[in-house]
Amino acid sequence: MRIEYSPKFRRCFKKFPPKIKTRTEEMIAVFLDNPFDSKLKTHKLSGPLRNYWAFWIDHRHRIVFSFMGAATVRFHIVGDHSIYQ
Repeated sequence: MRIEYSPKFRRCFKKFPPKIKTRTEEMIAVFLDNPFDSKLKTHKLSGPLRNYWAFWIDHRHRIVFSFMGAATVRFHIVGDHSIYQ
């Protein structure tokens, strides 16, 4: 699977403290192995974000993404629950 990173995702990721960056990288590795691994708690979003999915980095942080095709996903944003607004 190939991941495309949006500019907004990259900007948000840069602001994370090192500990959260490391955890994010670990969870992305899990995602690459299986996007629906139970550790990720991958879920479809609803409302205005109904075309997107999200998965957990930890109890506070999420990655919002979309499937671009059979072998490509795009990570749109990363952050806490405020990213949903």
